[in-house]
Amino acid sequence: MNTQGSMMPRIVAEERMVAPEWALQEQWLFATLNQAAKEFVERYTQPDGSLIWQKEWPGMDGSDDPYEGFMNLALLYVLGGSRELHEVSRKIWEGITWQWTEYGQIHREFDAYYDWMHHGEGYLFLYFLGLAGPVTRKDKQRAVRFASMYMGDDPDAPNYDKEQKLIRSPLNGSKGPRFTVSEEDWVTHRSILDDYPAPYEDIPGVDFASGKCPWSNDDVYQKLIAMMNERMNRGDVPLNLNATGLVAHAFMHNGDAVYRDWVVDYLAAWEKRTGNNGGIIPDNVGLSDVIGEYNDGKWWGGYYGWRWPHGFMTIIEPLTNACMNAVLLTGDMNQLELARSQLDANWALRREENGQILVPNKHGDNGWYDWRKALPKYPVYLWTMSMAEEDLERLERIPKDHDWNEITVPVVSGRDSRTGRETKHYIGNTEPWFQYIRGLNPDYPKRILAANMELVGRQLERMRSDQGDPHGWKSGFADGDFSNIHIWQEMCPIYFESLVQLTLGGPMHISHGGLQHARVRYFDSQEKRPGLPHGVSALVESLTTDSVTLQLCNTSLFDEREVVIQAGGFGEHEFTDAQRIDSDGHPQGSLDELKGKWLAVHLKQGSGIRLKLGMKRYVNSPSYEMPWPNPYAADLLTGRKGEDGEAPCI
Repeated sequence: MNTQGSMMPRIVAEERMVAPEWALQEQWLFATLNQAAKEFVERYTQPDGSLIWQKEWPGMDGSDDPYEGFMNLALLYVLGGSRELHEVSRKIWEGITWQWTEYGQIHREFDAYYDWMHHGEGYLFLYFLGLAGPVTRKDKQRAVRFASMYMGDDPDAPNYDKEQKLIRSPLNGSKGPRFTVSEEDWVTHRSILDDYPAPYEDIPGVDFASGKCPWSNDDVYQKLIAMMNERMNRGDVPLNLNATGLVAHAFMHNGDAVYRDWVVDYLAAWEKRTGNNGGIIPDNVGLSDVIGEYNDGKWWGGYYGWRWPHGFMTIIEPLTNACMNAVLLTGDMNQLELARSQLDANWALRREENGQILVPNKHGDNGWYDWRKALPKYPVYLWTMSMAEEDLERLERIPKDHDWNEITVPVVSGRDSRTGRETKHYIGNTEPWFQYIRGLNPDYPKRILAANMELVGRQLERMRSDQGDPHGWKSGFADGDFSNIHIWQEMCPIYFESLVQLTLGGPMHISHGGLQHARVRYFDSQEKRPGLPHGVSALVESLTTDSVTLQLCNTSLFDEREVVIQAGGFGEHEFTDAQRIDSDGHPQGSLDELKGKWLAVHLKQGSGIRLKLGMKRYVNSPSYEMPWPNPYAADLLTGRKGEDGEAPCI
């Protein structure tokens, strides 16, 4: 081993390797995705980055969906996709932002008001652009400005009460909290919500037991809006914990402790409310920080809460995101406790029906209901971060109602009805990856890569069909089998769960606002850009509390490549040593001591290497920093102060 420059250690791989099947499959998938991305962009966007779509769009729903449809362009670049993807993804983000500003949904580059289920989905694009670096002044400025909207520092967006430590409404954004909604706000969702349960048991003219609510009925709709304004639109909800992702994003742009402290304090406020409610997190807290303040004292019945519309999913997801964000920023594994406690409380309520163990998904005026099988994916996320035996036990207590080694090729961005797995954003194989990384699913890499190619092929076929022609789409709110504003997700061929899992050593992000956590990530040393160099494949084979074992393979017999491995998706870990190992896991040569978050590996033509890298986890401040100086680094700009002395624009 030698040292690159004066800082970065460097290993040279000279031993020729016949490229294994998984390595060639990765290269095939990268090449296919690069071509598919180009075709997708040409079919659905204008030269300025805006989308080929209808002339008008009312209501508050919408801006998240186009961002979701195109966000993977940026993430593919981060993994090692074509260089063109960087500029294209930035242009499309700007184009969508401009277009939905014209529709009236976005204000000051951020959604004017909506909930953090949808904010969380849409701003994944922003988080992926952060990873795509190098960070520009505009990126940093935007990240700080967006975070200030949720920290009580933006007078035009007073979403946060610093004294009570609460976000003041479930509907929030660049125009601040929205305590009162209009009939126009929900107009695009009406026909979709006809098939959802009612928000309350006592809506006149609605049979709650039917499991449906006729939003398309004008009389019912007016009553719904009035009741939601009275009971649901003021005060805080657990869903708002997804805002911790936006604030963590700002921290990784500038490292200011104020952002870290906000994430920790806001999570702690919800932990206190949970303790005050007997250990179950309440789903609605009034502006006075009183549980059930506008809901007759009931701790259930809030917006995207225990009763409506999805139940436990929209409780545990933002909790998991926030707890993981807090660990990322502090290195303190105790920050996972609130998510753990809610998984345990839910499991403690379990019952057996027809030989199956079920847990309650919802709570209403008559107690717990909507009994379902427990989902293993949330404990998987916690275990991947903690590597703790207690989180492994939370997984192993869940009965395996289907083969966890089975690979799913998702057919819709939603849910697999047979296995019960969530497939939002066509992510469906967290369980078999978990089995693989524990050594229980050895042929997973080649099987998931083949399945991923099948998915891309299906999506290309769908995109090229008459249904996928944007010039033939009707104007309206809910055409066909899904709302037409979801159509880019349904037609997008840029899905690559396999590449994230296998190269980064972690599950795909949680779809409703989760950061893309990873054990390692890569940079191209020669091109000075994120991602694996062209022709280089990577495979994370195993994880322990203090190590990662991975393979690198240069599939080219003609070109030398150099890859920089980073400890952690955000540089939050530190390498301690590097050991070459053979195919049986036996050490080869001496152990190289390391200290730092980057390691360069120079790969001769056709060479490969297997490394066991020791690491200390969560010891570095996470950031979007790259291994080289940022040519665009600059201080934040500040604007003039007004005549009345208001705060400067940032």
